[in-house]
Amino acid sequence: MTFLLLGAGFFFVVLLRAIYRRYTRISVRHVPGPPPVSFLLGHMREFNQRPVGEADFEWQERYGNVVRFNAAFGEDRLLVMDPKALQYIYQTSGYNFPKPGEDNERTRIITGKGILVAEMDVHKRHRKVLLPGFGAPEARAFWPIFCNYATQLSFKWKDLISASSNQEVVVDIPRWTSRAMLDAIGEAAFDYQFGALTDAETPLSKAYYRLLAETFGSLSDVAIFGQNLWAYLPSQCLHLISKYTPGMTLKHAQYTENIALDVAKKLVETKTQELLQGEGNRDIMSLLVKANNSEKGKAKLNDEELYAQMRTIMLAGHDTTANTVSWTLLELAQHPEVQQRLRQEIWDKQLALGREFEYRDLETMPYLQAVVKESLRYHPVASMTQRKAGRDDVLPLSKPITLTTGEVVHELPIAKGQRLALSIAGYNRNKDVFGEDAHVFNPDRWLSNSPKNAVNVGVYSNLLTFAGGVRACIGFRFALTEFQAFLVELVGTYEFAMTKEARSVRREPCGAMTPFIEGQSGKEAHLPLKIRLASKGAE
Repeated sequence: MTFLLLGAGFFFVVLLRAIYRRYTRISVRHVPGPPPVSFLLGHMREFNQRPVGEADFEWQERYGNVVRFNAAFGEDRLLVMDPKALQYIYQTSGYNFPKPGEDNERTRIITGKGILVAEMDVHKRHRKVLLPGFGAPEARAFWPIFCNYATQLSFKWKDLISASSNQEVVVDIPRWTSRAMLDAIGEAAFDYQFGALTDAETPLSKAYYRLLAETFGSLSDVAIFGQNLWAYLPSQCLHLISKYTPGMTLKHAQYTENIALDVAKKLVETKTQELLQGEGNRDIMSLLVKANNSEKGKAKLNDEELYAQMRTIMLAGHDTTANTVSWTLLELAQHPEVQQRLRQEIWDKQLALGREFEYRDLETMPYLQAVVKESLRYHPVASMTQRKAGRDDVLPLSKPITLTTGEVVHELPIAKGQRLALSIAGYNRNKDVFGEDAHVFNPDRWLSNSPKNAVNVGVYSNLLTFAGGVRACIGFRFALTEFQAFLVELVGTYEFAMTKEARSVRREPCGAMTPFIEGQSGKEAHLPLKIRLASKGAE
């Protein structure tokens, strides 16, 4: 009985706080948006149970580039896809729009207290130590490592094809790309051998398999409601509360944390000893330890923060890139003319070079660059970021908004604490920026026209895929190098074709947008495609 009374009291306090916040601050309730659907869940099912981007695209078409929607208890939030507003939030104001505490807690569950959950001066300190490992020269230096693992993956597929009767096999793309990227990130980032492609399943590779899907995929209504409540709790309580939120499955995340911490401690100890002996390597962890040791006092990262950087790099460096390769191969299978054109450019460049590809050759391949940019535009695996206003503020707008009162506004006042969902998927499909065919996969847009919008939003090609400003993805060059190494090897060697299951692929919200097959149960990525060796005679 006591527990029920405490629960009821907590619910009542949360409800009163939500009502108070709604009616006592600068209001956005007259911004156009979808009608209310659920007082307890708001519109949060749209982002957690529907395919990624569907709600964003529908609302953008109907209501414009800034849309009001509801979280729990009728709380008004804004879905932002307007270029000027996004530029202001990401770049002009920077740290004045921190991540909400509940969003940081979801990230902390997976990465620990690394750069992704750091704010303000702490974030600056993390970024300063990490930057030496993620510059352009470092990204170029990892090219041979990425090419090596792309080749190893290619050999595995050749073995499967040679054993088939018709020289064609169906492969589950995410399962293979995830293993290959895990091996690549292990060597490039940590000088660590996972052996995932050789089926030598280490505890760490086993831990990271299906991590995001099992932790954040297919959330029930109960889990969505529980996570909504986090917004009304003090940040200090979230670590404890998240462990007991109904509907969340954190066993895999907790197991991964224990395994990753053990490996991280050993790696930091090894890298520190190598540094003291003057034997440091050029992997990212070695560079990170070296940069950290050169700092003094409070500028240094503590051990917990160092270990968290490893977990962050592990997640961002293998899972997101593996999903990006998977989505790209799906598009090439659906658009054989694009696939053939890209393959021909790869073959022509190989013939002209008379040697193995080097990093510097990539920029001389315009169609490869076009396919890379279009895939990153069309399938941003991190499709949304969350922010809240750190002060009363005013968002500039690229296009005026007609409020439900009939008033036309050219800028939008928001209150301190106003929560904002920054839609990367929505901005990347914004017709004002990318044209009327923004919902069409078309690499040629990058050859004939640059994005129309003069506002510089993202850190790469005016896309938001790697975000922008002070919170832009620090490893975007690393990811681009890895992505292109695999694309050149796989498309240059194989032809990809659709299967019946692949025609029912679903953009599943799992923290990172992951390919699932519609109607299939289980929390595991699937994208089966037919592959065979590409024949130059057929081209």
